Amino acid sequence: MKLSVRLVALAAVIATAACAPQTSGDSSSDKDEKTGTLRVWLFQEVNNAPKEKAVESVVAGFEKAHDGTEVTVEYIPVETRAERIKAAFNDPKSAPDLIEYGNTDTAGYVKDGGLADVTEEFGAWDEAKDTDPTARQSVTVDGKVYGTPYFVGVRALYYRTDVFDELGLEPPASQAELISTAREIRAAKPDLYGIAVGGAYTYGAMPFLWAHGGELATGKGGSYASAIDTPAARKGIEAYTSLFGDDNCPAAKCAGMGGNDTVTAFASGKAAMAIGGDFSHAAIEAGTVKGRYAVVPLPGVKSGSIAPAFAGGNNLGVLKSTSHRTLAVDLMRRLASKKAQGELFDAMGFLPTFSDVRQQVAAKEPFLKPFVKTLAADTKFVPASPAWAQIDASLVLPTMFQEVVSGKKDVAAASGNAAKKMNEAFGSVG
Repeated sequence: MKLSVRLVALAAVIATAACAPQTSGDSSSDKDEKTGTLRVWLFQEVNNAPKEKAVESVVAGFEKAHDGTEVTVEYIPVETRAERIKAAFNDPKSAPDLIEYGNTDTAGYVKDGGLADVTEEFGAWDEAKDTDPTARQSVTVDGKVYGTPYFVGVRALYYRTDVFDELGLEPPASQAELISTAREIRAAKPDLYGIAVGGAYTYGAMPFLWAHGGELATGKGGSYASAIDTPAARKGIEAYTSLFGDDNCPAAKCAGMGGNDTVTAFASGKAAMAIGGDFSHAAIEAGTVKGRYAVVPLPGVKSGSIAPAFAGGNNLGVLKSTSHRTLAVDLMRRLASKKAQGELFDAMGFLPTFSDVRQQVAAKEPFLKPFVKTLAADTKFVPASPAWAQIDASLVLPTMFQEVVSGKKDVAAASGNAAKKMNEAFGSVG
């Protein structure tokens, strides 16, 4: 038997989505072949070689275990994944058997009829019991499982130890302390943002909303309704938007900033604090603040509490159209196994989705402890609705924050307008 893995880099130019037919809701295959070639699409990273090496190891073991099989792995650009994957849902003959996908895309891909229901296989997998609950939620739609979590990402509070030491400050233990500390730093050092915040930084803002008891939406399946304009949510919006101003992060400069912008501001020494992910560590280490910062969980409303964080990350899913379902499920579980996720962390720094494996990697890498602590405290996820992709792409929440910080609307009016747009999106998907 010939054992090989062919790694093919896709061209950046992908056929436009306009050329693809409407997505089919029923592309399931009635075949379950136990030999042949499996096609896998994974996301291409900035530095892809370490990921390729980790994947090669898993695939080699899979091919050895399944005589007569071969795996072809293609690394696709994240920016063009939507067009490529939806086109695959429409054309089973050219579609892969297994894909990596962003965890906020789950509900949309299920609605499109592209992902296979693997509830039974996931439940029978012994390692699945240690999957983080929020990570499991990211592969679940209406009680059915459509893949397995691959890695998770979460945000915490980076702060400048040199600035805090100079001013005699302690890391904030509550959101009220965070706001007052940011203003104190700005007053003492006008050349710094106390904390870099962004009007377009949705997932940096959400912990404020969640910490105050607010939610993005309520319901499930096709019956979601926006909760962004509830009293609790408005308190969180008020707390976050209070950080925009000359006393911390001027709206003229910060209203348009996204997550990458705030991390860049911190890494370059322009901010004393920033909300960044475990995945931001490398960029900050490469900045001018190297050796002069630390990380703690983002505080909640009560002193000593931790604000709920958005659990981002990627999943793996088997396509409904595969003619190698049993093999594809086995490869999916091998790629997402505890051993493989540990190796992926070593290669790329991606946090495992298994609670016990995360504790192990945190013991090896002390900088991860605040992120692991955040994950253990509480995490949240976006509504499991295909409408979320539309809400996100339409910049509904960034628009709301920017309307408030610019003074165009108060919190009640801005959140009410956002709720209306969200409900229109939820209604449009049935």
